[in-house]
Amino acid sequence: MTSVLLSTTYFGPVQWYQKLYRYDSVSIDLQETFQKQTYRNRCLIATTQGVQALTVPVVHDASNTIGDIRISDHGNWRHLHWQALQTAYGDSPFFEYYEDDLRPFFTEHRWERLVDYNEAICHEMCELLDIQPHFSPLTSHLSPLTSDLRLGINPKHPLEDVVFQPKPYYQVYQQKHGFLPNLSILDLLFNMGPESIFYL
Repeated sequence: MTSVLLSTTYFGPVQWYQKLYRYDSVSIDLQETFQKQTYRNRCLIATTQGVQALTVPVVHDASNTIGDIRISDHGNWRHLHWQALQTAYGDSPFFEYYEDDLRPFFTEHRWERLVDYNEAICHEMCELLDIQPHFSPLTSHLSPLTSDLRLGINPKHPLEDVVFQPKPYYQVYQQKHGFLPNLSILDLLFNMGPESIFYL
């Protein structure tokens, strides 16, 4: 049985969701140290200006364990993120099809901890993608066969992943920017809809 260890993500990249789909067992590390400028609290989307990062502001305190990181209400970020998604993907083939499922993450519910917010997003995205990953609790003794991709799936310094070879799919701004690989899973979903699973 193949297993993978991942970090929590905020609307993680296509590569991250590929792991949920292809591995038999998935563990999310909720005890790791929080790292800035990673997918843990940011996602990348395609806009008319190119790639844009949407970052969830967090509160830093004495503990920097990811499970203890709290979401900040600073800067009306929820409204700004939803507005950015509407602007970027309003003309995509499937935005209208999914917007009612995703709007509550920005307008209705409020989560205190980042990991809880990310977990709720992950479960919703898996349902929309029609994938059923098997999540396993993280134990202190990882199997030698477990792939540890916590550091490898990274927006700044990604490590080589021979399994993930980004194949072009339709993107709204591809004529302007060319194909932009490994953006947020939202980019794939809004552009490819129910066919997203075949890309994974």
